[in-house]
Amino acid sequence: MTKTKKSFEERMLEMERREQESLEKAKQYAAQKKELKKRHDAEERKKRTHRLCQIGGAVESVLGSAIEEEDIPKLIAFLKKQEANGRYFTKAMAKDGVSESFL
Repeated sequence: MTKTKKSFEERMLEMERREQESLEKAKQYAAQKKELKKRHDAEERKKRTHRLCQIGGAVESVLGSAIEEEDIPKLIAFLKKQEANGRYFTKAMAKDGVSESFL
């Protein structure tokens, strides 16, 4: 069997075809990455929303009544004051490695 050499034009066409295939694959990978990030972000939003609902429910259960929108700035101010006065909230939540019980 004799091997026939491809002409310059045939080799160029083959290279261009491979290049196009590579570009199409790259676009597919980029779209897959974008979709994966979109799903991850949506999952993170769901987790955050769930966590915030749990926190709000816990606060309302301690207060014994619903928190109205106008009460939110007062709650924030109270928590900031507790932190400024002695980091009570951080200590209670053991965020800085200190495990103290206020019960």
